[in-house]
Amino acid sequence: MTPQIIWQQNSDNPENGANLAKISKFWTALNNRKVSWRQRIIPPSGNVQKIDWEWQRFDEEFKLQNPQVRGITLYWQKPDTDQERSTTPWKLGLDTQQLQAYIYPQSQKNLVIRVGIPEVIYQKLEITNPQWESDYQGENYVITLRDKQQQIEVKLTLSPENLAQLKENIPG
Repeated sequence: MTPQIIWQQNSDNPENGANLAKISKFWTALNNRKVSWRQRIIPPSGNVQKIDWEWQRFDEEFKLQNPQVRGITLYWQKPDTDQERSTTPWKLGLDTQQLQAYIYPQSQKNLVIRVGIPEVIYQKLEITNPQWESDYQGENYVITLRDKQQQIEVKLTLSPENLAQLKENIPG
């Protein structure tokens, strides 16, 4: 489970105030940082874990300017504008591993906004039944995979710990 810090309006959670302070600190630390801004409708089931956060047409990336929290309202500006924007949430969440804030606006109870550091997008390769070879280089184990059809070569260098973990996870 991803570490989450939750603040919710009118909550009796004794950590609620401290959680708002932690989320506020994260929000203000985004000043002049490039952020990913994504808005999604919460599914009828209410299960936000099922939301597809893949890039969509109206998603944005921009440098967040002057992020502030006053009371429980979040304020910010987009680059090249003096217009201050704001939203007052009924709930806030912070994913401390992925560095993403989740804003649930009071004005639209069925909406969630995810704001945070843009995630790394990995290039994905699929190789089926590649040619392979392996050997030790010093204490490390090196596996080379080749797909002649795609003309791809992938070299994996595994530490003794990584090799032991790989052996452990491969069904025997």
